[in-house]
Amino acid sequence: MRHLLEPYLVNDPFGDPLLYVDLHDEQRALLFDLGDLAVLPPRKLLRISHIFVTHTHMDHFAGFDQLLRVVLGRKKRIALLGGPGFVDQVEHKLRAYTWNVVYRYAVDLVLDVREVDLDGSGRQASFCSRTAFAREQAADFQWDGDVLHDEALLRVRGRFVDHEMPCLALAVEEKARPRVAKNRLSAMGVTTGAWLRELKIALMSGAPGATPIRVHWRDRAGEHEMTRTVAELAPVMLDVSEGRRIGYVTDLCFNVSNLDALASLLPDVDQLFIESVFLHEDGAHAKRKNHLTARQAGCIARMVRARSVVPFHFSPRYRQRQGELQAELQEALTGLLPAASAARDGA
Repeated sequence: MRHLLEPYLVNDPFGDPLLYVDLHDEQRALLFDLGDLAVLPPRKLLRISHIFVTHTHMDHFAGFDQLLRVVLGRKKRIALLGGPGFVDQVEHKLRAYTWNVVYRYAVDLVLDVREVDLDGSGRQASFCSRTAFAREQAADFQWDGDVLHDEALLRVRGRFVDHEMPCLALAVEEKARPRVAKNRLSAMGVTTGAWLRELKIALMSGAPGATPIRVHWRDRAGEHEMTRTVAELAPVMLDVSEGRRIGYVTDLCFNVSNLDALASLLPDVDQLFIESVFLHEDGAHAKRKNHLTARQAGCIARMVRARSVVPFHFSPRYRQRQGELQAELQEALTGLLPAASAARDGA
């Protein structure tokens, strides 16, 4: 079964941290961090519906201007989420420009911006190009556990880790999805089509059985259409299949509180993208910089039982030693170095 989430790093391991998560059949994508995104073509940027910023160091946030330049006048809405002070920081970015002509654009752009704080509180505001991106404050909210974003197909969760400042470690989770029983479709005399997505979302969101679904399909005899209820169509779906879970961890120091946060956020994650900035031989420097070594990243991946690991955010000092960083992580991951308990003791 094809998964909903298709994640990949935008830049090479030495470039700015930036994870693009394409959503199959959804014509949209999620973006984790907002550094240098020059290699992303406009069509990819225009797919982005939500952006999650771990923290606002330049290599994680300097791409905001690039994104804005592409989507302005071409896209209606983007949601952004970050940590403490994020709404003010977005507003300051927008105030750096003069917006005297954007009200003439045919497409108004709205930025929905949210921030979460360490105490569980949250603030939100919107900025619309029609009003020269004047701030429109919305009601404060309370962070629901560690869930930052929740919708029918997926959720995004986060925990703060320490980088000598609050930094969000993130997990994006595909919700369990019903599978199509193609033989039952044939028995009903219909074929697959966009209507199946509508039915899946209705079932996953607990829609009433009487909810109507417009069934439209095409076969050799031409195009067909009928309306059936969720209850009538539900039998074409088999049991749900578990969704994929992706972890994104960058910019943190190696200490017990951070290990605890990651252990609760990312157990048994399917794919873990994790910073591996320095080699173990430069561990003292990594500690001063509040970053991980490749060995520490491997220990964390082993601790959370990650099924696959993608290291990134390598220091430029290792341009000719990339293989050593990857090998060091693999040694820790495969058990040639101490496992989770020893990693905690080391922290």
